[in-house]
Order: sequence, then structure tokens, then C-alpha cells
Amino acid sequence: MDGKITQTLSKVPEVTLLFWIIKIAATTLGETGGDAVSMSMNLGYLIGTGIFAALFVGAVWWQISAQKFHPALYWFAIIASTTVGTTLADFADRSMGVGYTGGSLILLSLLLTTLYVWYRTMGTVAVESVSTPKTEVFYWLTIMFSQTLGTALGDWTASTAGLGYVGGAVVFSVLLTLVVVAYYRTRISHIALFWAAFILTRPLGAVVGDFLDKPVSAGGLELSRYLATAVLLGFIALCIMIFPQRAATKAH
Repeated sequence: MDGKITQTLSKVPEVTLLFWIIKIAATTLGETGGDAVSMSMNLGYLIGTGIFAALFVGAVWWQISAQKFHPALYWFAIIASTTVGTTLADFADRSMGVGYTGGSLILLSLLLTTLYVWYRTMGTVAVESVSTPKTEVFYWLTIMFSQTLGTALGDWTASTAGLGYVGGAVVFSVLLTLVVVAYYRTRISHIALFWAAFILTRPLGAVVGDFLDKPVSAGGLELSRYLATAVLLGFIALCIMIFPQRAATKAH
């Protein structure tokens, strides 16, 4: 060993402010896009879940097959995960009668189990380590469960807890702010804080998306789901094209 530090490029982006901006936009798009297919198109939650699940599996397969990080491909997979998360959570909560509370608890258990198995298998759940197919499978499973949990949790906060969409947005914004403060002011594991922030951005996007497209009588703005989805998709595309993104690196 010559003592030199080498770096391994990850298949996921470096975590920057741009990452979080696109992530929140993508989770909001997941809500409006998922509702557009299941509700506005009247296809229902089950068919909507089937459509988005196929897109998600295809996107993840493409992502894993790629030899290096591609921003457009990565964010396509994220969008696919958040749309399938929306329709899947709605199907479990509403069509299957599990309810927002039950759905949130089940999905939280699945998410924590995935993270635990990932850690026990690979020794870390740091995003910088996502550079092999096996690690990527754990990564995308974790993301899918976190996106689905976020939808159920957002609905629980807005409906069951009675805070409404604006109140829910405030709650999750405050929680995200506390995570940021903890990141810079405490010694809490940055890996744990990353996943906490990643999970919390999903219910934030869920309640913001619902606020945009739900009826005025339900506390929303009743905007067109198609228009909101198109605007969010355009915003994400512009961010990807204008601002460069680098792959996360792991020193060893």
C-alpha cells in the first residue's frame, strides 16, 4: 500500500442543495402525477400502481445496468418510485381499508427492516457506497418504501391528525429544518440524518401536491393535475440540464 487515497464513484448524485430541491419537486410531482392517472383518468389505484410499478422496475433495471451515474436516468427512477409510492399507498390505505394509520405503520416497518438488512449485509447504508448492483437493489427498495410511506404519512397528517395540507406542510418543513440543524450542530450520524431528511421530503411533497390539486372544499387549490405535473416535470428537467450534478464519491 502506498498510502494514497482513492475514490470510488457512486451511481447516485452528490448530496447538495440542488439534490434536495429536485427531490422535493419530484415527490410533489409523484403526488400530482399519481393522482392524475388513478383519479383524473379514472383508472383506479390498482391499475395506476401496475402502470407505475412497471415504469419503476424498468427504470431501476436501466439504472443498475448503467456503468456510471446519469442524472436524467437517476431522477427518472426517483420520479417513478414516487408515483408508484403514491398509488400504492392510496390503494393500501383506501381500497384495502388499511387506513392511514395502519398503512403508515406497516410501511415504516418495511422501511426499517430494509435498512436493517441492508446494513447487516453490506456494513453501511451510506449513499456513497451505492456502486454495485447488490447495493443498488437495497437502495431502490429503501427508496420505494420511503416514498410509499411518505404518501401514507402525509395523508395521515392532513386527514387523520386534522392538520390539513398547509398544516402538514408546515409540520414537515419544521421537521426538515430540525434535521438540518442537527446535521450542522450535533454529532448525530450524518447517514441517519440523510435518511431522515430523505424520508421527510416525501410527505412534504405529498401534502404540497394534494394542496395543489385537491378541491377547494377539501382545503386545496383545485389546480389541474395534468398542468401541475407538467410544470413540475419541466422544472426538474431544467434543473438537470442547467445545473451540473456529480456522482457521490467514497474515499478509501
